[in-house]
Amino acid sequence: MSGHSKWHTIKHKKGAADAKRGKIFTRIIKELTVAARNGGGDPDMNPRLRTVIADAKQVNMPADNIKRAIRRGTGEEEGVSYDEVMYEGYGPGGVAVLVDTLTDNRNRTVSEVRFIFGKYGGNLGEANSVGWMFDKKGLIVVDKSTTQEDVLMDTALEAGADDMKDDGETWEVTCSPDAHQAVVDAIKASGVEPTRSEVAMLPQNYVTIEGKALRQMMKLMEALDDNDDTRNVWSNADFDETDIEASLA
Repeated sequence: MSGHSKWHTIKHKKGAADAKRGKIFTRIIKELTVAARNGGGDPDMNPRLRTVIADAKQVNMPADNIKRAIRRGTGEEEGVSYDEVMYEGYGPGGVAVLVDTLTDNRNRTVSEVRFIFGKYGGNLGEANSVGWMFDKKGLIVVDKSTTQEDVLMDTALEAGADDMKDDGETWEVTCSPDAHQAVVDAIKASGVEPTRSEVAMLPQNYVTIEGKALRQMMKLMEALDDNDDTRNVWSNADFDETDIEASLA
C-alpha cells in the first residue's frame, strides 16, 4: 500500500477522536463556504460543492449548518472569508510534504505551519520547492470485497478514469480532477460505495523511511493534520503500516 493510502487509513482510524474535538465539522464548514464561493451554491451545477455536501452528510452534519455555510460562500450571509493556500516543505529523511490549508489569516497559518515543521525535524520550503514531485489527481478507493476487478475497471474507464491499481485490500482508481465526480458517480451507480474519494496530490515517486525519521515524520504529519487551518496533508513518504500504528498508539 502506498504511503499516501497508509496515512489516510490511519487518519480514518483516528477519526472518532478528531470528531470529538469538532475539527471535522470546522473543516467541512470551511470547505462548503469556499466551494460555494468559487462555484456557486447549486450542487447540481457545482461538483465540488456536491462532494463536500456528501462528506458533511456522512458525518451527520445538521442540514442547517450546511445551508448556512453555503449561504456565507455565496454572500447571502455575512461570514469569514477563507483563502486556499498550499505550503511546501521537507520532513525527516528528506521526504516532501504538501500542506493544503483554508485560512482567514495567512500570517498566522504560515507561522504555525513553520513552527510545526521545525519542531518535528523538518523545514518549510519556498513555493514550488516540492510541488513538482506531485500530480493532482482524482482518487477513488474501493474495497475489493465490494466488487470484481473487471467490473470496476470497465465502469471506471468508461466514466473517464485513467488507471486502476491493486493496493492490497483495495483498488485505487485515478483520473483527472475534472473527471473525478463523473467517475465517482458512475461507480456509485453500479452499486459500489467507495471507501474514500478525493482530489489529491499524489507523489510521482516514494521515499522509504524508518526508525527515528519515521517516528518524527508521523508526529509531523499528525501535528500538521491537527492544525485548525489544515485541509489535507500529503507526502511522498513510504513506510511499514505496523510501525506507524505502534508509534501513534
